[in-house]
Amino acid sequence: MFRKKREDPITLIAVDTEIVGDLLFSGELYVYGHVHGNVVANDDKARLTVSDTGTIRGEVRVANVVVNGCIEGDIFAKGKVELASRANLHGNVYYSLIEMHLGARVDGQLLHTDELPANDNNVLPLPERKMSDS
Repeated sequence: MFRKKREDPITLIAVDTEIVGDLLFSGELYVYGHVHGNVVANDDKARLTVSDTGTIRGEVRVANVVVNGCIEGDIFAKGKVELASRANLHGNVYYSLIEMHLGARVDGQLLHTDELPANDNNVLPLPERKMSDS
């Protein structure tokens, strides 16, 4: 009758909900609606689940990710990535462990890595120019 208290919070984005902007969370996040922005978890136990009705347009940096919907952006996961049968990804997946079900689509690269790339904008500084004596 009584449930144990969960220490990790659970966040739900409902079917007809649209969030515009970056999202920072801890615990578990379930996306049934739409997120237009980056999704980042601030702990290594976090879990993101994108249902078959859910979409994310932005970068995902979460330890554990389950996708059965659409993500347009790169996924960076230190833990496990599970791509369910209706997953539709447009971007690269950086993972330590991956499970891919029959029917999942990935338009990008699957990149196994033990160390994830830093969260930067991939812009390299210009090299310093030497001034010539002319």
